[in-house]
Amino acid sequence: MLCLFEALAKEGHGHKDQKIMKNLFTLCIIHQHPKILLGMKKRGLGAGRWNGFGGKVKEGEPIEEAVLRETKEEVGVIATGIERRGIINFEFNGNPEILEVHIFKADNFLGEPIESDEMKPQWFHTDEIPFGNMWSDDIYWMPLFLSGKKFKGKFLFGKSDVILEYRLKEVEEI
Repeated sequence: MLCLFEALAKEGHGHKDQKIMKNLFTLCIIHQHPKILLGMKKRGLGAGRWNGFGGKVKEGEPIEEAVLRETKEEVGVIATGIERRGIINFEFNGNPEILEVHIFKADNFLGEPIESDEMKPQWFHTDEIPFGNMWSDDIYWMPLFLSGKKFKGKFLFGKSDVILEYRLKEVEEI
């Protein structure tokens, strides 16, 4: 995917003559059909929005361990039955950083979801997902996620989190 972003940089998408930095992140959505567990982000990037649980992968940390660590830190549970469902690269116009987010589904968990300093958990029926109060890209990939599909994609955001362009495709393997 890095080649895609290098090509975009040459096309003038905010990276011209800048070194591109890619940072790894995780996102875990606990899905117990017909409900999903989301958290209201209380601080930091995405504050005031509903989201899954996750965060930055530490240097040398396996991605699967990072998603378990972040879920435990943010909602107090140990995710079980995790499966990687997607990888999305997020780019912000004028910023040389690319966020590579590995999206996981957990079909169960150990413990009881609790509020943390960072997130306030709440269950939502899949017919009542609060897309209007989530990142604007979620409405594009969430249907693939909920239907059990695997996917890869890229979103380019402009000012005020407006999606300038995106590519999203279903894949057999992640």
